Amino acid sequence: MPDAGPATTYSVALLEEFVRLGVQDVVVCPGSRSQALALAAAALERAGSIRLHVRIDERVAGFLALGLAIESGVPAAVIVTSGTAVANLHPAVLEAHHSGVPLLLLTADRPDELRGIRSNQTTHQAGIFGLAARLTRDVPAPMGAPGDAASARTLARLAVDAAVGVGPAGAGPVHLNLALREPLSTPIAVLDRVEPVARPDVSGGRITRPGILLERGKRTVVIAGHGAGPVAEALAHAGGWPLLAEVSSGARYGRNLVVAYRELLSDPEFGGRVERAVVYGHPTLSRQVPALLTRDGVEVIVVAPSGDEVYNPGRRAAHIVGAATVVDGSIDRAWVGSWVQASRRISDEKSQDVAPDLEAAQSHDPATRLGYVRSEFQAIRARVDRRMLALAVWGATWPHDRLVLGASRLIRDVDAAVPGKKIRVHSNRGLAGIDGTVATALGIAVASQADGAGVTRVLLGDLTLLHDVGALLGGTGEAMPRIQVIVGNDGGGTIFDGLEVAESTESADFDRVLYTPQRADFAALAAAYGWTYLKASTRGELDQALTAPVASGTLIEVPLER
Repeated sequence: MPDAGPATTYSVALLEEFVRLGVQDVVVCPGSRSQALALAAAALERAGSIRLHVRIDERVAGFLALGLAIESGVPAAVIVTSGTAVANLHPAVLEAHHSGVPLLLLTADRPDELRGIRSNQTTHQAGIFGLAARLTRDVPAPMGAPGDAASARTLARLAVDAAVGVGPAGAGPVHLNLALREPLSTPIAVLDRVEPVARPDVSGGRITRPGILLERGKRTVVIAGHGAGPVAEALAHAGGWPLLAEVSSGARYGRNLVVAYRELLSDPEFGGRVERAVVYGHPTLSRQVPALLTRDGVEVIVVAPSGDEVYNPGRRAAHIVGAATVVDGSIDRAWVGSWVQASRRISDEKSQDVAPDLEAAQSHDPATRLGYVRSEFQAIRARVDRRMLALAVWGATWPHDRLVLGASRLIRDVDAAVPGKKIRVHSNRGLAGIDGTVATALGIAVASQADGAGVTRVLLGDLTLLHDVGALLGGTGEAMPRIQVIVGNDGGGTIFDGLEVAESTESADFDRVLYTPQRADFAALAAAYGWTYLKASTRGELDQALTAPVASGTLIEVPLER
């Protein structure tokens, strides 16, 4: 590009190298200082080199990129202008940091001569993300020197390596703060398609800690928190130990799964007899798990292949290792069998489903047949409660689908209710915030449906949806993925009703500052953003809504009692 200015030349070289290194998705927010980067991304989209996503809200853009990277396993890039635009990325950066998700944050900035003199839309951007960034570079404005493009390519390689976890800190966000000097953009020649080059796959992270070989004999449980992955189920299976797997662990399946782990951990005959706990991932959904891990007499082994921060309640772990295996030997079938059988009894006691009486349906007695019909109608017309909602969404989701759970009360309802099934489940549990749930789910949906398969379902509370309602606005010219956003509307933050404070303070004050009641019109919101709206108050309506054909975006409102 002989006529291109320094900002354009550098931007094109940087983004082209990202594509060669495997980057598939770029999210752009409009802005003046970042225009060279944005226009380079548009040119790469025309060449068929990237998927481009445009959003007007930087917080939404950050979480959209987070979802894209979660599903694809490779870094997604976000381009924003200077000023508050950069700060709006911070929630997604923190979630990516604590969850180990690779992100590339390209923030435009003023050159040195415009910093510190109150230039418009200028603040201290370099290092703004602190320890959350795996790598931070404050890049001087390119001057049009012959080596600018080569310098950009070198920086791209350094950034991608840091983002995917080439280093002890593991995968996470990388911040490139790019000073750009006028002219901020110049015409870009037609770009050729850029093909990625083969690189080692480190999306799963590198193992930087030694492994451990576990002896048999101790009464052991395997705990799988968020992001644990199939390795947790494999160890439980090999050891013949109960598997206590949270719903977003990636290990919620197998014959050793214990669904009712909360109740059993609280029972002295089960939790009270545990001698050893092997922990994978990041458990966040119960009080019983950290209570077990901080109890005297329990040997805690934490499996964390890499990363500076490790889940270790009370700092009581006897071993922090990169992998765990078990010696050959016989399985204590009485130990694992007692947990699995007790869990099934508890689940059966909670179950509201009664198998249809097929003999009554085929009876020659008219009164018996009428009774059967009435009972079936009664079941269909039953009001939806949280357990019913959790089981219905779980039952409607298949391996080629994706399920995203908001960080609210409903994820705990799902975790307490649903049986094992090998499906892809995600929730932003790095910091367990309600930020960006819809945007994250949209990113997961776009990336997972690149081959044309599946539906993404998002189950979340009303406040979680309202917190991220701007994510419902898609980009012009971008196809909406097949996605159902299922909002359990109980009028506010009922998760706080389960805290001790609910019993110790004035109800009016509690509602005002914690429950925070809302009366949003979700049908109007759906219409405003161009989404299909459905309301499901009964079991029959819910089943119909969940199984209806999904062509783009559907918002399903499910009224719930407080």
